[in-house]
Amino acid sequence: MFRNYLKIAFRTLTKHKTHSLINLIGLSVAFASATLLFMTAWFEWSYDRFHADSERIYRLYIQESSGESTSIMPYPLTPALQTELNDAEAVTRFMWSQTEFVGEKRVAKDIRFVDPAVFKTFSFPFIQGDPNTALNELSSMVLTEDMAQDLFGNENPLGKTLRTDGLNMGRDFVVTGVIANPRTNSSFQFDALVRPEVRADYQPNKAEWGNRNHEIFVKLKPGIDAQTAERRLSALSQKYWQADIAEAKRRGDKPDERGEYISLRLQPLTDIHFDTKGVMGGGISRTYVYALALIGLFILLIAGINYVNLSLARSVTRAREVGVRKSLGAQPGQLLGQFWAESLVVCVLALGIGFGLVLWLRPSFNRLFGTRLSTDLLFQPGTLIAIGLGFGLISLLTGGYPAWLMARFEAVTVLKGKLKGPKAGGLRSVLIVAQFALASLLITCTLLIGQQLRFLRERPLGFNEEQVISLPLRNQDNLDGNRAVRLLRDRLRNNPDVVSISGTASNVGEGMDGNMSRSMSGWTHNNREVQTDWLRVDFDYLKTLDMTLLAGRDFSPAFSTDTASAVIITQSMAKQLGEKNPVGVFIHPDTTGPKYQVVGVIPDFNLYSLRQKATPITMHLDASTELSYALIRTTPGGMIRVMDQLKGLWREMAPTAAFQASFVNENTNRWYVREERFATIFQLAAGLTILLSCMGLFAIALLSIEQRTKEIGVRKVLGASVPGLVALISKDFLKLVLIAVVIAAPVAWYAMNAWLQDFAYKIDIEWWVFAGAGLLALVIAFVTVSFQSVKAALMNPVKSLRAE
Repeated sequence: MFRNYLKIAFRTLTKHKTHSLINLIGLSVAFASATLLFMTAWFEWSYDRFHADSERIYRLYIQESSGESTSIMPYPLTPALQTELNDAEAVTRFMWSQTEFVGEKRVAKDIRFVDPAVFKTFSFPFIQGDPNTALNELSSMVLTEDMAQDLFGNENPLGKTLRTDGLNMGRDFVVTGVIANPRTNSSFQFDALVRPEVRADYQPNKAEWGNRNHEIFVKLKPGIDAQTAERRLSALSQKYWQADIAEAKRRGDKPDERGEYISLRLQPLTDIHFDTKGVMGGGISRTYVYALALIGLFILLIAGINYVNLSLARSVTRAREVGVRKSLGAQPGQLLGQFWAESLVVCVLALGIGFGLVLWLRPSFNRLFGTRLSTDLLFQPGTLIAIGLGFGLISLLTGGYPAWLMARFEAVTVLKGKLKGPKAGGLRSVLIVAQFALASLLITCTLLIGQQLRFLRERPLGFNEEQVISLPLRNQDNLDGNRAVRLLRDRLRNNPDVVSISGTASNVGEGMDGNMSRSMSGWTHNNREVQTDWLRVDFDYLKTLDMTLLAGRDFSPAFSTDTASAVIITQSMAKQLGEKNPVGVFIHPDTTGPKYQVVGVIPDFNLYSLRQKATPITMHLDASTELSYALIRTTPGGMIRVMDQLKGLWREMAPTAAFQASFVNENTNRWYVREERFATIFQLAAGLTILLSCMGLFAIALLSIEQRTKEIGVRKVLGASVPGLVALISKDFLKLVLIAVVIAAPVAWYAMNAWLQDFAYKIDIEWWVFAGAGLLALVIAFVTVSFQSVKAALMNPVKSLRAE
């Protein structure tokens, strides 16, 4: 019986090729698109969840009563936690850097500074070595599998010595362990692990509570929840931040709901990937993940709605078939099985084609959206179960109701020709409204995301990023960054295409080396709490980035003290100091170090992404902090010539190191790569939903016109014009689309308003965006319907009246 059902199903599908093809293409594309989107959403959601006991691992952050928070911590906090927080099973610092390893091969790699407890905190599987002793010595180093392969090939790396050029000094390390490569869905990507005590800045700052430069992770003991641990962390806040608390009280700040002015809080490990408000705003919004899953669901729903609508529309044309079958003794269950078999055939074919499309499109999808989806993820049991459940649900929805509806037709009523199709106000109309509401929603979101991206690119950053080249210098062929900048000045001094040259410890934007660093400092000035970015720059930094002075002067070689005790601050930093005229004022960031005198004030500028407000910045020339980037401003027409000359100079300065120079305007654009990919997904999804919706609308309009052929002929004989007939046929469909637009507008406003909250600088949502999106949906629907309407209106009425 089932084989007979399938045979009749294939025969019916080949008889109605147009409708079958629309259904097959729509469902195939929907299955493929939804699968890729669901896989991407799941991949993002799975970040850091593979660690054993991930629910007990937290990142520490400082919450101030003013609302400010930071996860950048001082060196002495970790030892304090290890001895005073009994709730902690393990505590480790995590600090990022890059260095170059010297040996038979010279390679630049990413290194993390961690405490020995890192292997008790996180699940980094060991391939060689003992996790309990691997980092016991300051000279110990643990490599990843790929790193060991790059440096030693197939040799056993344990016990081998490596020398580094970096960490602000050269140092020998002994390889004591090899671990598996970090997973792609891990927030921690690195090539090697060493102890933080080996850093050159560790000894001067190991007791400084105002110098912050790393993150701290805590694994709580079983049975201890975050709220309990935070209450006990309150004692540490009161003990070590007394001056800060006193300053907050003096300012008149109100304590938080716990009665604290400064408190240590715990952020779950699995929330870090979604932290867009962090130190450099590197996380992704949960809205992004939810949107991916919802878009995939929308596409599936629209394809399913098309199938149901076409089946409902065709139910009238197949009514006589049902009547004849019933008169010959067919039971409702048999008819239900027959019609459902047709739906199942289409769904199975669509699933097979869709699965093939996923395998074919996956590499292109990864490149376009910067994802790392693998076939392993596709064939995991969980993924296959989800695909199976989705397939079952779609086949049930698309085949179940139409089959049940047709199986209920009364044979006598059908054979007398008295059966009428579903009315415009029925289920079919509701489904058309639903699919165009989803399409209008995605169109509106696409327009608003595009607006926000344009706003971010066009908003002034406080400096001129055009015609500036950024050249990474860090740890390249034992090249000292300070000396490299001086060498570049000497070699490019007479180049007419070069306007100015400077250097910095923190790149402007995101460069080709992928390195992002930030140094912050805090202290008390005249009983006022001060928090600032502490930025190492070189002479001509303001000139190179085309910044203006509000007061005072720029750094100058004419003043011998500038390299040791002068700083330039931003407006917000001046406001924190509380001085009417900050120029000439002395600040003392480190009680054991020198005092600095403010020599200039400049406007605030965005050194980091516009997800965050411009923060107070203090710039200094202290040579103890190495310059990591050279900045070269060129004439408008000289950028390419200077870049070519830099390549030649680089081969002389660092012959074995990669040349990673980039243009600063490209660096700042990379801040918004994720948003651009997000916008691309919405553009493609909106286009796909409109296409699928129009395919369904086209097929329904075609069936509707077929059922009204005689009516159209009679109206033409009575004098109806072609525009009048087109309007008559189109108006019912356009009413439905208009209702869909009205429904979609508030939903789109709510979703986009939530997304925009991740940005410190954002657009205002204007009414015309919704009007434009609605008009676009109406025009597309009208063009789709009118194509068949005009064709029907131009038909010879004699032919249409002879149709039956």
